Amino acid sequence: MDNLSNIRVIKDILERHDFKFSKQLGQNFLVNPSVCPKIAEMGNAKKGFGIIEIGTGIGVLTNELAKRADKVVAIEIDKRLIPVLDETLSEHRNVKIINADVMKTDLKKLIKDEFQGLEVAVCANLPYYITSPVIMTLLENRLPIKSITVMVQKEAGVRLCSPMQSREMGAVTVAVNYFSVPQMLFNVSRGSFMPPPNVDSCVVRFDIREKTPEGVTDEKFFFKTVRAAFEQRRKTLSNSVSCAMGIEKSKVNSVIDSLGLSLSVRPEQLSMEDFVAFARKLKSVL
Repeated sequence: MDNLSNIRVIKDILERHDFKFSKQLGQNFLVNPSVCPKIAEMGNAKKGFGIIEIGTGIGVLTNELAKRADKVVAIEIDKRLIPVLDETLSEHRNVKIINADVMKTDLKKLIKDEFQGLEVAVCANLPYYITSPVIMTLLENRLPIKSITVMVQKEAGVRLCSPMQSREMGAVTVAVNYFSVPQMLFNVSRGSFMPPPNVDSCVVRFDIREKTPEGVTDEKFFFKTVRAAFEQRRKTLSNSVSCAMGIEKSKVNSVIDSLGLSLSVRPEQLSMEDFVAFARKLKSVL
């Protein structure tokens, strides 16, 4: 169904299925006709690829993905949308809808079962309240995927894609750069959605690294240290890590000094190599 961006068509479909938007699920359906084709094109929806879509809405993006990719498996948590999708996606034989919570879905098994012989990418228009948890779950699980292309709140997109050693970076910046190469693709105005949210959005893509940075001997401790570093953004690295992790400040200072860094250095001034070295050295003195 190619007229899914027509507001009258959308309203008619939703009324016939007695569908009401859920604030609890953060539902804002993308209706701008120019946006979904761009997401599909930039999100690796093409021959030889299978796409995992997270959050279907009424299938506007799903429709564009199905036109381009060999197969689409869409995960939608709201069971009320299943009969809607049965109607809007009825022409596509390469689409499978799974009514499930992506955070409780075994994605490695799904990929193995559904995408034999295909490269795999993820595309998603996520509710803003679960954006970071879903992205980090996808990255941390080291799924055999090429990329993650996702719509996020613009402010979150800036932080996710900000360069290392920039004022905008945070713990999530380090995490996404550890697993991927992030890229801001384009902005999307709030008027592109139904109902419109209170913020503007953007589309970002994470191209998965074949290898994560070298030198991390304990990944769990590395990310614990990174989170601690940014827990109190106005503080120095020394003060923030000492306070958040309950480590004597003198020990933290000795580690910072041994790396040739200033004791007044702030976490946003560190490179990936600095964070790796700092976490490894910090663990060795505990």
